Amino acid sequence: MMNFLQLIKSFTKEDYLNGKVNLHIHSTYSDGKADFDEIAKQAKEKYKAYAITDHNTVCGHLENPDIGSIVGVEFDVWHKYIFLHLLAYGINPAHPQMQKFYSKDKRGTEMDIVRFFAKRNLKELIAAIHSSGGIAVLAHPCCCWALNLDKFVSELVSMGLDGIEVYYPYPRWRKYIKFSNPDCVEYLADKYNLIKTGGTDCHSRTL
Repeated sequence: MMNFLQLIKSFTKEDYLNGKVNLHIHSTYSDGKADFDEIAKQAKEKYKAYAITDHNTVCGHLENPDIGSIVGVEFDVWHKYIFLHLLAYGINPAHPQMQKFYSKDKRGTEMDIVRFFAKRNLKELIAAIHSSGGIAVLAHPCCCWALNLDKFVSELVSMGLDGIEVYYPYPRWRKYIKFSNPDCVEYLADKYNLIKTGGTDCHSRTL
C-alpha cells in the first residue's frame, strides 16, 4: 500500500505553484461539474499527482478504486465559532471509524445550507482520520472567519492537525474575508511544523 504521508511530504512548493500537483478537486459526487472519469483523464495528462476531495463523501473513491487519485475528502466541521473545511488524505474510505462522519445523502455533499449546519466533532474526526491511516489538513485557512489565525491553527494542532493548505487561489474570496493574510499561512506551517499542501479547489469541468 502506498505511503500517502511520505508521498505528500515529497511534493515541493514548485510542484504546487507550477501546476504539477493538485490536491483539491471536486467531482459530481459532491458539488463539482466533472465526473470521476473526466477528472482522471484530464489529471493524468496534466499532473504527476492529484486528489479528488469531494465534500463529506468518499463514494467516488469506493466506486472508482483504481482511478489514480490520492484518496481524499473535504469535511465541513466547526471549531467553537469558526466554520472550517478539513481535508483528509490517504484514509481507508471504508474504515469503520470514518463512517459516522460521511454525509448520509446528496444534500450533505452539495447544498451549502445543509453543509453549514454540520455537527461533526473536530477532535473525533481528526482521531478517526488518523485511525484510518490518513492525515488531516486544514483547507484554505484564510477563508475561515478566525479573528486570530495563529491561535486558531495552534488549537487545531493540539487536536492532531497534520497539515495546512498553503498554496490556494484566494483572490475570489478576498473581497469577502479579510481576517487574515494568505502570506502568513506558510509562516504558520513552518511555525507548527505542518505539512504544506495545495490545490485549485476546482469545481468546473476543466482542470
